[in-house]
Amino acid sequence: MSVTEPAIVPEHSTGKIVYIDHLKVVLAALVILHHTFITYGAPGGWYFTEKTTLAGALIPMTLFVAVNQAFFMGFFFFLSALFVPSSYDKKGPAKFIIDRFVRLGIPLAFYSFVLSPFLSFMPYNYAGAHPRITYLQYLGGFDGWINFGVMWFVAALLIFTITYWLYRLISKGYRNTYPFPYAGKILLTAVGVGVVSYFVRTVYPVGRTLEPLGFQLGHFAQYIAMFCIGLVASRSRWINNADYRTGKMMAIIAACLVFIGFPLFFIGVKVLNFPVEYFNVGGHWQSLWYAVWEQLTGFTIVTALLCIGKQLWNRPSKVLNTLSRSTFAVYIFHPLILIALSVFLHGWHLEPALKLLIVAPLAVIGSFALGLLLVRVPGVNKII
Repeated sequence: MSVTEPAIVPEHSTGKIVYIDHLKVVLAALVILHHTFITYGAPGGWYFTEKTTLAGALIPMTLFVAVNQAFFMGFFFFLSALFVPSSYDKKGPAKFIIDRFVRLGIPLAFYSFVLSPFLSFMPYNYAGAHPRITYLQYLGGFDGWINFGVMWFVAALLIFTITYWLYRLISKGYRNTYPFPYAGKILLTAVGVGVVSYFVRTVYPVGRTLEPLGFQLGHFAQYIAMFCIGLVASRSRWINNADYRTGKMMAIIAACLVFIGFPLFFIGVKVLNFPVEYFNVGGHWQSLWYAVWEQLTGFTIVTALLCIGKQLWNRPSKVLNTLSRSTFAVYIFHPLILIALSVFLHGWHLEPALKLLIVAPLAVIGSFALGLLLVRVPGVNKII
């Protein structure tokens, strides 16, 4: 294969494999829902939380965020890597890296220095825990200026991209391609990433954050693996050759892991009295169990979505194509919509689990509405 040859052969006249755009919309919505579930009860930290204590609500919330965490951010890294080689080939090293700094660096700086302080101010000032002050007064005592928040993903993606750029500069370009992996290889890779994650978590347990970058290194074995696999998939044209039968097999395995495998963790905690922290901190066999389950779940879901999506969802959709254009803006600004809604409803005496049912759809709709507006702003639309 020539180094300058396009990494992915277009299948439609638009030059896009359209179901990838559809998946981006789904993933953006899942990010919003993930943080909404954390707001109202699921494990995890967020700018503002109002946790439910109802076990009947906490169990499905926990299941949702655990399954989400198993695949959705890794999938983002995979999809981001998918178009990196062709972009480098098309633009050349200088234009490529300048473009990456503009498209990733500017949103990162904007979030940290402009948006993040206001996101912290909203719950501080309007959730009833502190006397109200002006925004300028709040900024006078604010010391969290380097705070990437949800933009840790963009910071990591920038680092990964720079690493790829350096590799291309010092190498003569790689030409190797590989066939779409069979199911056994996918599962073995997942187990391997799970084992690596387990050892990383002996130093960086799940939940521990590397500041100020905001990286949870306990999850980074998957993120690095998915980015590298995305690069290989791009050159090897895996998206064109995704196998529907493999996708169905992976979907069945994923369903078993979610609906049979995950309840076993509840049995371990509630019946066998395993401490919850044993699942998050490396050094315990329960942590190895959870890490391998997580990676098997993540890899099977990603494979199923890629393979089944190509067969059943690779049709142009005007609505989804329009929404896809706004997904980066949605990712950046969804905390603004979600925090505003949850803080606004804080004073409403309603069970938090019921508030989730109200806020979740409103947050998704509001975030995409704002994203669609922002990508129409001249200048802004060249960055996001």
